[in-house]
Formats: sequence, C-alpha cells, structure tokens
Amino acid sequence: MKLKQTHIVLSLAILLYATCFSASSQDKKGSLGLSVICLDPGHGGNDPGCVSRDGTKIREKDIVLSVGLKVKKLLGECYPDLKVVMTRSDDTFIPLGNRADIANKAGAGLFISIHVNAVDPKKNKNYKSVNGFSIHTLGQSRTGADLYSSNMELCKRENSVILMEDDYSTTYQGFDPNDPESYIIFNLMQNANLVQSLLFADDLARSLSAGPVKKSRGISQDPFLVLWKTTMPAVLIECGFITSPSDLEKMKSSSGQDEIARRIVEAIVRFKTRYDESLNIPVTKPVISGSNASDEGSSVKQEPEKAVSGTDAAEEGTVYGTQVLATGRQMESGDSFFRGYKPMVIPAGNVFKYIIGTSADAAKAKEEYRKIKKLFPDSFMVKVEEGKTSRVQ
Repeated sequence: MKLKQTHIVLSLAILLYATCFSASSQDKKGSLGLSVICLDPGHGGNDPGCVSRDGTKIREKDIVLSVGLKVKKLLGECYPDLKVVMTRSDDTFIPLGNRADIANKAGAGLFISIHVNAVDPKKNKNYKSVNGFSIHTLGQSRTGADLYSSNMELCKRENSVILMEDDYSTTYQGFDPNDPESYIIFNLMQNANLVQSLLFADDLARSLSAGPVKKSRGISQDPFLVLWKTTMPAVLIECGFITSPSDLEKMKSSSGQDEIARRIVEAIVRFKTRYDESLNIPVTKPVISGSNASDEGSSVKQEPEKAVSGTDAAEEGTVYGTQVLATGRQMESGDSFFRGYKPMVIPAGNVFKYIIGTSADAAKAKEEYRKIKKLFPDSFMVKVEEGKTSRVQ
C-alpha cells in the first residue's frame, strides 16, 4: 500500500479513537443509561437492495423499512423515554457515511442496521436452499488475510452502495469496495465497542432463533462500511435470504415482520437492562406487546393479571401509582431498591410488577409520580383496577 494511503488510514484511526473517547466521556457526564438507539433500515430510494426472484419483485428496502418502523413502535411502548432515531423513515436514499453520522450526532448508545441477504444464482445453482439469519459486527472476516472467502461477497454487495454516491472516492478517502487493500482500515477500527457489539449480537442470536426465520448462520466480524464510522456498539442484521422461498414467505408477511421486530426488541431489552444495571440504574423491564408465555427466550411474559394476596396485595377499588419495576423475581417489600416506598405487587404470568406512590386520588398519585420519576427515570404512571394494570398517559 502506498505511503499516502497508509497515512490516511492511520489518521482516520486516530480520529475515530479520539471521537470514541470523547463520546464515552460525555456519556458519563451526561444522561446515564442507554437513552438513545439508532435504527438503520438499509438501502432506500434508488437503491432497492436485494430483489426477490419469485416474480413478485419484493424489495429488500421495503422489508427492512417495515421491520425498522415496527421495532421503533414497540420500543416506544416499552420505553416511552427512550429516544429512537431512524436513519430513514421512508423510501429515501441515505449515503452509508451519513447513516453513521446520524447515529453519532444523536448520541446513540446502540446502532442497529437492518438488512436482507441474497445468493447469486449464477454462483450457486442451489441458491433457493440457502436460508437463515446472520448477525455481523465490525472487523475483518474470521479467515484473516483471505478477505474474499466467507462473507466477503456479502460485504462487497452491501458496501457497493457507495458507488451510487457522487464523489464517493473523496467522501470515503479512496475506499474501493472491490479492492482488498482498502479493507486494511478495518483492522484499525476495531475499538472498545467491539465487546459490547458482540454481547448484543449474542442477545440477538438467541432472540431471533426463536422467531420465524429460525436458522442461525452465526455471528461474524466483517468489514461493513456502515459500521466503521459509528462511535457506539453496532451490529448489522441480515434477517434472512430473499432468494429463499421459505425465508421470503415469512419476511414479506406483516405477521412475520411483526415477529422479527419483536425478537429484535427482546434483544434490545436484554442489552439495555444489562447496560443500565452496570451503571447501578434502577431497571424497569417492560412487557413487550405481542409476547407469548410459551416463547423461549422472551425477556418478559405477558399473562392475565391478578393481584397477589398478603400484605403487598392490591388495595380495594381503583388506585393510581407509579410502576418502577417488572421482574421475574419476587422481592421483599422492604428491599432497598424501593427507596423507602412500600410497593404494591401485581403478578403478570412469570413477571411481578412493583408499583409505588399509590393513591385512590389520581391527582395525588400524579404529584407523587413527579418525585418518583427523579429516582426511577424509566418509571411510568398506571391505574390498578380489579387486579389489572393499565398505563396512564
């Protein structure tokens, strides 16, 4: 590699490291916990991504946008205070570099790029039999020097989007998606976010394997341009193969997209819970809309609710309060977690909901909620009636 190109690569590596360090310091000084997530539906506009070969011409860009919007909606229900940023919310073309910039400027703590895979029929006559989802983090392929093995064809296809951009060679400092020497930069861009990226990738693998596209093709480190400029844990999901009739049938249906979205949200809940708990932040685990008690790997189960008996039972009549926790573990009413409040406990299947600051007067409960919110940032007001809870807007 020429000396000039090497200098550019090293400069970029130093710049990214400085940016990551700055962002990390800012997180510690600013709002704690995972408060911003960036969702990146791939392709869009004049870039359709992969297209099905079954005559229906289903486009990758439409599938991933639908899944991304469904994920955002579910996250809004689970975490009203969580900011969910979309790199695109409609059929718009967003350059690869801009996608990372959107996440960085928003101060996102997690970046998720959503895609659909495909097999070139010219290179594999059995392309219809190749199926399954895969998850990717930033890095060289596992095979090291032989960049054109393993997932390299996938990386070349996803990265080739830059060829649609004006003056891409300047924007991406001479990067050529078809030149193996260009990929040396990714050896220098594997920063401290890699560990968290891999942990989240594992969360995703466990959740998605119980979804409509059950076959997992594993987790791998690969040189995706959309990931290399991000300054936070980042993953790229290939939800399935658009060239696989079985995968396509599930990915193009509304119910299949709903289930894929829910599985992604389950993984986010696991990651956010672990992340927030590591900072000693009180955690309220949400009930995910559409969850089924028989699902394996579900972070939260949703069942008909009945009040428990005993001293912590729900009071007679309708009361209002603040839900601060939903967990599968029964806790003592005097636990220090509750900061001196005595909780009302409402079971929901395998989960126990803990509600504090209760009152039959909605106005008084709301006044107490304002105080509790400072201690439990993810808490929210609920109404308890006949042993069942409903959210108060």
